[in-house]
Amino acid sequence: MTLGLDTIPERIAYAREPRKLPAVLSGDEVIRFLEAVSSLKSRVALTTAYAAGLRVSEVTGLKVCDIDSQRMVIRIECGKGGKERYVMLSQQLLAILRSYWRLARPERFLFPGRDKDKPIEPTVLHAACRSARAAAGIDKRMSVHVLRHSFATHLLESGVDIRIIQVLLGHEHLSTTARYTRVSTHLIGTTTSPLDRLSLEVTPLE
Repeated sequence: MTLGLDTIPERIAYAREPRKLPAVLSGDEVIRFLEAVSSLKSRVALTTAYAAGLRVSEVTGLKVCDIDSQRMVIRIECGKGGKERYVMLSQQLLAILRSYWRLARPERFLFPGRDKDKPIEPTVLHAACRSARAAAGIDKRMSVHVLRHSFATHLLESGVDIRIIQVLLGHEHLSTTARYTRVSTHLIGTTTSPLDRLSLEVTPLE
């Protein structure tokens, strides 16, 4: 009871937990990280996650037939909420996937598990992330989702419209995508302050 009334606590608003900004790798860190992944299959899967901004479930669920080299897109059959979408297929990723296919010869799933009729387990990619993070000497939080965050932030920093990034990531609401504007230090650093447009003398000239 609070002040003799047992109904008051129900109306007391709980303090919200502070939302942490997503960790983001620099371009150099992405290279170091991916080159440190020891397994070919995991390295190509994680490279695909970064190149297309995919969730771990989307990477593991990719089928060979989802790679459309004619239209240069990747079909995501079951994104979050069971929604289908298309993401870009970069020329460099296509070359990597072709080399990987010649070596691994996947049949149905692009990244099969021990049973070739089933996809690789997300836990395998999570473990690969932990090992590569340590091997590359990266002191940031590291996961498949960090690669997705980095993809979005790097696109934003290169001038891609945030609404296009929203579609690529499969976000239902623009507000979800907009949080990447808070982690893009490049955009922050290159944004002109309104002060720079003023001829203002605050300190006397000698």
